[in-house]
Amino acid sequence: MSQSILLEIAVFNIESALHAMNAGADRIEFCENPQEGGTTPSYGALQVLAKLASTPVFPIIRPRGGDFFYSKNEFESIKEDLKMIKALDYPGVVIGLLNRDGSIDIDRTAVLVELAGGMEITFHRAFDRCNNAVKGLEAIIQTGCKRILTSGQVPNANDALPMLKQLVDQAGDRIIIMPGSGVRAKNIEHIIQSTGAKEIHSSARKIFPSNMSFNQATMQEQMQFTGVDENEIIEMLAKLNF
Repeated sequence: MSQSILLEIAVFNIESALHAMNAGADRIEFCENPQEGGTTPSYGALQVLAKLASTPVFPIIRPRGGDFFYSKNEFESIKEDLKMIKALDYPGVVIGLLNRDGSIDIDRTAVLVELAGGMEITFHRAFDRCNNAVKGLEAIIQTGCKRILTSGQVPNANDALPMLKQLVDQAGDRIIIMPGSGVRAKNIEHIIQSTGAKEIHSSARKIFPSNMSFNQATMQEQMQFTGVDENEIIEMLAKLNF
């Protein structure tokens, strides 16, 4: 490829963030609770990673799993988390809010963008659940978000290449469209070439066994945890940046 493509890696704990940075990831999306699809990291984790990060880190602000229609109290908690993350000097955050009818929650998203000040705002895959991708893209642009993470409204980005290209073309220079979900070294180059995207997102997810030397067999648990595959990240970068 003739130009460098930015690779963002989603991680679910501090150690995975550090491994992704070590592998050369350009940016980190920092979450917790992979089984919920990613929720807001704890204050302690945010404090620690802020001191250790050598690469830009964008924490997700998502108070719970499930849908993206939030109550008044949940929205208040989102605002408080944003203030806290801003105070820790993170360069950006990842959010996503919908109305009950599946339209983009323009008003509250705009409030968060204003509250963030100079921080970059990524609108996450709540976009993939909106009721109209074309109108949703224009609505998110209206709020002032910097980019949209999307799989093209299907589970795997590789299965929505025409839609992703349509979104990239529609966005132009107004907002960044960042394909994600199911992105790996085996398909990353094809996704970029097919869509014209300038940024791409992957979790490079790998399940690791427990580091414990003892496991209580009667509990019938394997105690596995979600991490990142550094070799996968290195291989993806090699296919993007040369």
